[in-house]
Amino acid sequence: MSFTRRDLLRSGVAVSASSLAAGSFVKRAEALLAAYPEAASSEALSAVAPRERYLMDFGWKFQFGNGCDPAKDLGFGNSQGDFAKSGEFKFATAMLDDSNWRSLNLPHDWAVELPFVRDESLQSHGYKPLGRKYPETSVGWYRRTFDVPESDRGRRTSLLFDGAVRDTLVFLNGYYIGRNDNSYAPFSFDISDFLNYGQKNYLMVRVDASFGDGWFYEGAGIYRHVWLTKMDQLHLEQWESYVRPDVKGNVATLNLGTSVHNRGTKAETCRVRWQIVDPSGKTVASADSAPQSAAADRFTPFTATARLSGPALWSPDSPNLYTAIVTVEVDGKARDAERVSFGVRTVSWDADKGFFLNGKRVELKGTCNHQDHAGVGAALPDRLQWYRLAVLRDMGGNAVRTSHNMPTPEWVEACDQVGMMMMCETRMMSSNPEAMAQLETMVKRYRNSPAIVIWSVGNEEWTMMPQQQAVPVVDAMIAKCHELDPTRLCTAAVNASFDKPFAEQLDVMGYNYNLGVIDGWHNKHPKTPSVGTETASTVSTRGIYETDKLRNWVSAYDLNHTSWSELAEQWWTFYAAREWLAGGFAWTGFDYRGEPTPYGWPSINSQFGIVDMCGFPKDNFYYYKAWWGNEPVLHLFPHWNWEQREGEVIKVWVHSNLDEVELFLNGKSQGSKKVEQLKHLEWAVKYEPGRIEARGSKGGKVVLTDKRETTGKPASIKLTADRTEINADGEDVAVIRVESLDDQGRHVPTADFPINFRIRGQGALIGVGNGDPNCQESDKEPMRSLFNGLAQVILQANKTPGEITLEAYTEEWPGPKLPTVSLTITTKKVELRPTLA
Repeated sequence: MSFTRRDLLRSGVAVSASSLAAGSFVKRAEALLAAYPEAASSEALSAVAPRERYLMDFGWKFQFGNGCDPAKDLGFGNSQGDFAKSGEFKFATAMLDDSNWRSLNLPHDWAVELPFVRDESLQSHGYKPLGRKYPETSVGWYRRTFDVPESDRGRRTSLLFDGAVRDTLVFLNGYYIGRNDNSYAPFSFDISDFLNYGQKNYLMVRVDASFGDGWFYEGAGIYRHVWLTKMDQLHLEQWESYVRPDVKGNVATLNLGTSVHNRGTKAETCRVRWQIVDPSGKTVASADSAPQSAAADRFTPFTATARLSGPALWSPDSPNLYTAIVTVEVDGKARDAERVSFGVRTVSWDADKGFFLNGKRVELKGTCNHQDHAGVGAALPDRLQWYRLAVLRDMGGNAVRTSHNMPTPEWVEACDQVGMMMMCETRMMSSNPEAMAQLETMVKRYRNSPAIVIWSVGNEEWTMMPQQQAVPVVDAMIAKCHELDPTRLCTAAVNASFDKPFAEQLDVMGYNYNLGVIDGWHNKHPKTPSVGTETASTVSTRGIYETDKLRNWVSAYDLNHTSWSELAEQWWTFYAAREWLAGGFAWTGFDYRGEPTPYGWPSINSQFGIVDMCGFPKDNFYYYKAWWGNEPVLHLFPHWNWEQREGEVIKVWVHSNLDEVELFLNGKSQGSKKVEQLKHLEWAVKYEPGRIEARGSKGGKVVLTDKRETTGKPASIKLTADRTEINADGEDVAVIRVESLDDQGRHVPTADFPINFRIRGQGALIGVGNGDPNCQESDKEPMRSLFNGLAQVILQANKTPGEITLEAYTEEWPGPKLPTVSLTITTKKVELRPTLA
C-alpha cells in the first residue's frame, strides 16, 4: 500500500521533505507530464476528411543571407526590378543548387546558435548579433521541396506559418507569394494557383531578423510550426468556427457559428452540421444550420444552437475538454470539415469580490513568461511547453500571462489540457491596420480556449497612455475584442499615468507594480474589477546566498528587487489581503534571455525568474508553493557547504505553511518559531560543518523534516530524465537533469565543473543549459558546466523506434575526473503527424 503526503500528515507520522522530494521536483510533476498526448496535437488533428492537413517541419535546408550585400543574399536586391515580373525568382526553382546548405527541421531559432557579442545596443536581446549592424547574421533563407499530386488540382491549398522572426518573404516555384512583418501572429497564403501539380514544388522563405517587435530576446527564424492544408473549393474559413457555451444551472446552451468560403465560380446551397463530443469521446449533442446559398467568391455565415445537460465543466482541477466536429455539406455530402476543441465554464469579474470561475471565487496565482528556454531559444518543441507548465503547476500556479505577445498554439493547447488559466496578450497596442489584424487573428484563433479568461490589449505603453491618442486606440481594440468574442473582458498592463482617462476605458484594471497607487485608484473607481497584470520583479540567482556585484550574482533570499518592484512576500501579502483584487501575475515564472537585470555584461539573461532558464527552482519557488499550493511545505535553505567559514553567522531561512518549525544544528536546537501567514522564518546560525535540520509541526506533531548536510567533493555524475520513454516521432524530447554526487551519494550544491556528453542511437542533443545568468557557453555543443550543482540536457527522438543513450563524462582538466555514466531513453513507435515528402 502506498501513502500520499496528505495521508501521512493525517496519521501524524513525521515525513522527510527531502525524501518526499527525491529525484527533485521533476517527480512531483510526473502526473502532469504523463498527460502529454502520444498522438498528434489538436492543431494537427483539426482537419477532418475530406480536408487534409500536413506538418511541414521536416526536411528543410538553411543558409544565411545578408542584409546589405545582394551577392551574399542569393542575388536578392541586385536591382530595383526584383518584383517586376511574376515567376522570375530563380532561387525558388530547381535552378538553385542547395547541396551545400545545412539540413535542419523546424522549429528553428538561429539566434540561439550565434555567439555572444559585447555590444550594449544588443543588451535587451541577450547580446546576440542581430540588427542592421550585423547583416551577416540577421538574414536567413529556408528551402523545402515537396510533391503535390495531379489529383489535387481544383482543390484549395494553403500554407500556414505559426510564427517567424521577423520580416518574412515567401516564394514558391519562382513566384512571390506574400510577406509578413511581425514575430508572433501566424500568417497564411493560398498557394493553389502557384503549385506544380504532379511535379516537385520549390518553397523558399527569406527571414530578416534585423528588426524586432520587443525589448527582450525574440530569436530569429521560423521558430514555430508550418502547415499545409488541402480543402475543397467550398470550405470552412480559417478560425471562423466558434463555440460559445452559455451555462444556466445544469444546462449549457452552445451558441455555434462559422463562415463558409465559396472559392468556386457558382453559388451552392449548403448547410453546416455540428457534432459535439464529450471528454470521454461520446457524441452528446448535434445541431444543423438552416440551408442557405453560399455565393461564389463570398463568405457566408452559418449559426445554430445545441444543448448540453449536466456538462463536465472546465477548471484547473478538472480540465474537461469537448470537441465540436464542424462539417459543411451539399446534398448530404461532406465538402469540408474541421475539429474544434472547447470547454464549458463560466467566468466573471467582480469589482468587490475579484474573479469567479464556475461561480466560485478563485485567486489568480499567476506568472508572466516569455517563450524561450535554455538550449533551444525561442524554438521550443511542443513537449517543452508541457514541461514548463508542469514546473509552474508544481509551484501552485494556476494562471499564466503571455508576455508580451500572441502565444504559440501549443502553449494555449497545453494550458487547456493541463488546467492553467491564461491572460492572452497581443504584441502591438494600436488601432492601425497591422495591430488590429494581429488582434483579430489572436482572438479568432484562441476564442474557443477555455483556459483564456481575459484578453490583454497592451503592456506599459507609457508614451501613449497620457496622450490624447490613447483613448480612441484602446476603445477600438476593446470594441474589436467584444465584437469577435462577447464572452470575455479586456485589460491592459498599466504602470503609469494612473490619473489619465486611458485606464478608465478598461473592462478590468490591470496594475503593474505601484502598490502605493492601487488602493487610491480602486477607491476612485469602485465599480471596476482589478487584477495585478505584472507584479514582483524580485531578482535572485539560484543557489547563491550572498550578493556579489563583481560576479553579477544576487542572493537567493527574498531580499532583492528593482527600484520599481517588490519582493515576493511583499506583493502577495498585499494582494491576498484585498478580496477585490483578483490576484496577480508575478514577473516572471522563468528566467529569460535578454533584458539582463540587475546587471549587464557578462550577464546575458534576466534574474527575475522564480525558476531559472532550465526550470530549476530558486528558493522563492517554495514561498509560492507554500502559500499558493494545497500541499504542506517545508523548505530549508541555504546549503551547508561553507568551507573555511567556521564560526561565521549564516542566515538560515525556511518557507513553510505548517504551524511551527524548529531548527537544529548537528542535533542541537537553534530555537522554534511560529509560522506567520504568508511570511518566512529566519535564524542566524554560526556555521559549523555537519547538518542543519528543520522539523515542521502541525497540530503539535512533527509531520515534515528537511535537512542540508555538508557534503564531500564531487565523486560521481547523476543523470535523471523527466521520462525514460518518449515518442519516436521526430519531435518529442526528454529533459535530463545533470548533477554531481559526493562519495555518499549526496547532491553537491556547489559543484561547478564542465561535463561532456556523447549521444548514440535514435535521437540527438538539441540543447544544453545550466541556469547561470552569466554563462556564455554554447547552447548547442555537447558540453555544459554545472552551475551550483545542476545542468540540463534536452534530447530529441528521431522517427525510428529504439533507444537513445546519453553518456556524461569529465576530462582531467579542468576536472575533476569522474567515472563515465550513461542513461538510456526508449523511443516508442506512435502514430505520426501527417507530413509531406
